[in-house]
Amino acid sequence: MDSKPPPTPPPPPPPPPSPSPSPSPLRRLINLDTALSLHLHNLTQPIVPRSLLKTLEISGDGRLIFPILLSLILSPLFNTFLFDLLVGSILDLLFVGLIKHLVRRPRPVYNMHMSLTFSVDHWSFPSGHSSRVCFVASFVYLSSAVVETILVELRSSGVEYVETLVDLFGSDEVRAVDYVVSIVCLWAVLTSISRILLGRHFVFDVVAGGCLGVAEALVVFRYVNYETLSSVLS
Repeated sequence: MDSKPPPTPPPPPPPPPSPSPSPSPLRRLINLDTALSLHLHNLTQPIVPRSLLKTLEISGDGRLIFPILLSLILSPLFNTFLFDLLVGSILDLLFVGLIKHLVRRPRPVYNMHMSLTFSVDHWSFPSGHSSRVCFVASFVYLSSAVVETILVELRSSGVEYVETLVDLFGSDEVRAVDYVVSIVCLWAVLTSISRILLGRHFVFDVVAGGCLGVAEALVVFRYVNYETLSSVLS
């Protein structure tokens, strides 16, 4: 009688899975930014009226700011301050569009009901609203002496709303300018925050946009302004 062949030994156990590589510092930062932005968005949904956030969004939209600046420049109220604001706003539009095209960070998945002006508006980094309003606020702050001069000229010309504004501060133009600067800076901060609460952007998008706007204001105030451009072109 033939003997049975010896049993086949069991196959060796598979090697243990190799540990997944730890995420890079940049990936950790992006994950933190994503989680923080979602938390802030969800936390404020039942508290902050969406109508208020939408109003702030519209107030910082380039489709509103550019026509206002152009109409003022083409009116008898033209001055170099408005021209510099327009130049800075155009530079901001170009820089934001270029960075969005290069970085291509998608917007938050919970971003809803947003109208796009340009194709790069699909991308999130940096926030164009934040850069725009922070540029305006920073430039107004840096140009407070010029704003005071404009206020005095408009008041002497008999512009009623300027007279009313200055009268609120006891005919003190300096206090009136400080009030205007504070209001513009508060508007810039609230508009920037609204981008996160609306779900349009992540926190880092807004911070980067704000820093970009401040840098643009410094560049325009010091180098790329009406006086410099006139001397170059003349």
